Amino acid sequence: MLKLVAILIPLAAFANSAFAVDPAIKKQLEKLDPSERMEQACDAEAMKRIGTDKTGFKPDKVIAYTFGDPAMNPDSMKAPGAVFRSKGDWYHLSYDCITGPKHIHVRDLSYQIGDKVPRDAWQEHYLYD
Repeated sequence: MLKLVAILIPLAAFANSAFAVDPAIKKQLEKLDPSERMEQACDAEAMKRIGTDKTGFKPDKVIAYTFGDPAMNPDSMKAPGAVFRSKGDWYHLSYDCITGPKHIHVRDLSYQIGDKVPRDAWQEHYLYD
């Protein structure tokens, strides 16, 4: 039994590392109300995943509500009208995110990258350089 525990603990840590939260981000998230916390945790995870999934993008900002309000559930949200900025351009983004009950740790995230947002639409949607 002890051997099984010794094997499972490192595996569990490895399995969760893809969704690990940086301690500094966690501290900031804890200061927010629960719905804002979930949105920010999901935005941060989407930004991290897009940047590491060999998409070619280098996102530095994600906004969940630019082209439509997210659908919020107790421990999940759908953001079909999101955007992200990469290398000075904005792109449409849709994502589904599931968090833990404290809305800090993202348990699952799937996303779909859309077209580039035309620069002449930026002002109307409060996007910036």
